[in-house]
Amino acid sequence: MSPQSQRRGSMIVVSGPSGAGKTTLYRAVLARHPEIRFSVSCTTREPRPRETNGVDYYFLSAAEFEARVAAGAFLEHATVHGNRYGTLRSEVEGHIEAGRDVLLDIDVQGARQIRGLVRNTAMADVAVFAFCAPPSLDVLKTRLEARGTDTPEVIVRRLARARVELTAWREYDWIVVNDQLDEAILQLDAVVLAARCRTAAFLREPWEP
Repeated sequence: MSPQSQRRGSMIVVSGPSGAGKTTLYRAVLARHPEIRFSVSCTTREPRPRETNGVDYYFLSAAEFEARVAAGAFLEHATVHGNRYGTLRSEVEGHIEAGRDVLLDIDVQGARQIRGLVRNTAMADVAVFAFCAPPSLDVLKTRLEARGTDTPEVIVRRLARARVELTAWREYDWIVVNDQLDEAILQLDAVVLAARCRTAAFLREPWEP
């Protein structure tokens, strides 16, 4: 691998419907690449069991979230299932300029905002978008039910939203269908490695001292 000073870091945006397994996939990739920074998002929803503030999310009140929106602190923000989510600029921009890769877990709305934000800018050279999908809606329903964290009504809403989100898959550079977990991990890992080899991300010739 070339020294970090020779290239900017990659911004790896990972999206997919709830239950597709994207969290399991990117956590496996982060375990393989501890040098990659994970962008911790902000949310106004309540923490789930075993979630830690500052690790899984920054859990904010609605007022705190809106104050950060007003201050221009977010790269993107959206409302999902009645809760607010957002990606802080401080979690991304400085790391990329320092040559560190950053992985973002954001929904389709947020990915569209970032895609529009970086279009025709230098950030477009380092932004890559990967979509994680389930092998079928039946499998997705089974996974959501197996989590045991949502009521039947919430699962119905998540499935309805998933049907909409899945139509956006062609907006992404790559798709990872999470059927066989080991294979899906390898595919997402390949996206990370390919992003690092994009010529546009290099600041100078990598063979020069």
